[in-house]
Amino acid sequence: MSTLKNIIKPLKHDLKLFQKEFDLSLNSNVRIINIVSKYLIRNRGKKIRPILTLLAARLCGEPSLNSYRASAMVELLHLATLVHDDVVDDATIRRGFTSINKVWKNKISILMGDFILSKALINMISIKDFDALECISNTAEKLSSGELLQLEKSITKTMSERVYFDMIKQKTASLIACSCELGAITTKKKKSDRKAMYSYGENLGIAFQIKDDLLDLLGSENEIGKNKGGDIKRNMVTLPLIHAKRKMSAKQNRILKNLLNQLKKNKNVLDKVINLIKEAGGIKYTTDQLDYFSNKALGDIEPYPNSEFKESMINLVLFNKNRSS
Repeated sequence: MSTLKNIIKPLKHDLKLFQKEFDLSLNSNVRIINIVSKYLIRNRGKKIRPILTLLAARLCGEPSLNSYRASAMVELLHLATLVHDDVVDDATIRRGFTSINKVWKNKISILMGDFILSKALINMISIKDFDALECISNTAEKLSSGELLQLEKSITKTMSERVYFDMIKQKTASLIACSCELGAITTKKKKSDRKAMYSYGENLGIAFQIKDDLLDLLGSENEIGKNKGGDIKRNMVTLPLIHAKRKMSAKQNRILKNLLNQLKKNKNVLDKVINLIKEAGGIKYTTDQLDYFSNKALGDIEPYPNSEFKESMINLVLFNKNRSS
């Protein structure tokens, strides 16, 4: 079984250099910033994005100082978006710990997100590479557009599958794709490498979001580190729900709509919602889509020579398919 510990083994030295750049970026003379930063760092996630930047750099050539700066930059940008997302979503839990908006309230959370974003921008400028600047600037725009699209659809409670995939390409896959492309940009800068790394990252990013959709319905709260069914309770339209609604009869859709309206007040309704989605084939279809995009990601790196770094990128795809959090 692919574990993250085994995946990052070839990057032991590289991750130390990444950590050095990351820690320097978050350092401040303001006491509250350092306190919140330490809380965020202590409760950080899997560091998938910087890992991908470094793996892509190793696959395409030899990492440079800019590779480590880029890996720190993508993690800072990701962290800033998470802090802001928790405020927007009124989240209470992040990665199994109390979210910072619940510890320090919204004002500090928003300003902290802004601070981290400013540090990402400073880090970006230090790279002094136009291709890297273009990649991350376009990604920052996509992240915001994707989140606003999701918010719009959560209000209208309508979303087609086409719009869903457009949304997750922007809000989730774009940063993962950029993380991989930055690995190619900060080494040999070959167009073919950039294209392959971006495509691998985009397909993996789509697969990550699809897996999150499944975990939201099927995962254990202790393992996923947030409330089960949290996305559906916040009117977020996920792939299992989109497919299920498309396959249901008018009567079944009315029953589902009624149950969804009860979700916030009655937690016991969630299991009924999940069963309806299962019966309509929503879980199976979403699992099939997870397999499809995972295989596309594997195909993107298939032409590269075998190496421990390629093996880690393959195992990262398998890790996502099998993860429980």
